[in-house]
Amino acid sequence: MKRLSQFLQEEFSQKIYRLSLSSGCTCPNRDGKISYGGCTFCSEGGSGEFAAPFMSLDKQIEDAKKRIASKTGADKYIAYFQSFTGTYDSADRLYKLYYEAITRDDIVALSIGTRPDCLDDDILEMLGKLNTIKTVWIELGLQTVHEETALRINRGYTLDVFEKAYRDLKNLGITVIVHVIFGLPGESEEDMLETARYLANLDPMLDGVKLQNLQILKGTEIGRQYIESPFYVMSLQEYAQLIAKCDKIFPESTVLHRMTGDGPRSLLIEPKWSLDKKRVLNTINAYLDGRTV
Repeated sequence: MKRLSQFLQEEFSQKIYRLSLSSGCTCPNRDGKISYGGCTFCSEGGSGEFAAPFMSLDKQIEDAKKRIASKTGADKYIAYFQSFTGTYDSADRLYKLYYEAITRDDIVALSIGTRPDCLDDDILEMLGKLNTIKTVWIELGLQTVHEETALRINRGYTLDVFEKAYRDLKNLGITVIVHVIFGLPGESEEDMLETARYLANLDPMLDGVKLQNLQILKGTEIGRQYIESPFYVMSLQEYAQLIAKCDKIFPESTVLHRMTGDGPRSLLIEPKWSLDKKRVLNTINAYLDGRTV
């Protein structure tokens, strides 16, 4: 797989950083339309703990820039609407918000995290319009292809819903990135590799993938389940080996947007090894480079 940093350099000829922003949306898996409480792994922040709180877009962007100022001198960014479900609202309101972001001179692309079951015709038309202005990335939370696991984690939709959403987005020429979580309760390594193989064989070909280890967080249903009846958590070495196997499964053209997760220290129950991100990345890269067997 191609690494995100390499892809961004090739695409924009400079360093590009993501600004984590909020769309002000909630989630149909939380407000009762589908279910209450969300996916079992999802925290109160809607998997966007590092996103800006919802306020005016200019204020969000300037605050987000300040948060990463010590890491970069970049002047071009991706507007990343991360938390909850970024297409779960009226197409009119969302178009105004996303148009304001995508037409800024300092924004080179728009990235929106959402669910496959929140892409009706009006939303798809809206995304298609935005994609004619600048590149739009839609990040779909799939997590697993296994229906039994999907029920256990209260995902709220079946695989055929994902497949339709994927086709609809690709037909519009929109870049699609899929989120996968490894280490979900009850899944074997072969189950996880089956998810990777499924994604690697999508037609049209998948643009990008985010791979991460399960983060068991306080205040989540999966956190409660783990405290009540602990289940197996992969070691760092097992996880790094798994990522190396996935690297051989996906085509070279698929961009690896993420290869680990790092939940908030104050909320993390397990795996503790994920708190040392430098060590995690070094270990994964060692396996990817064949320096560890």
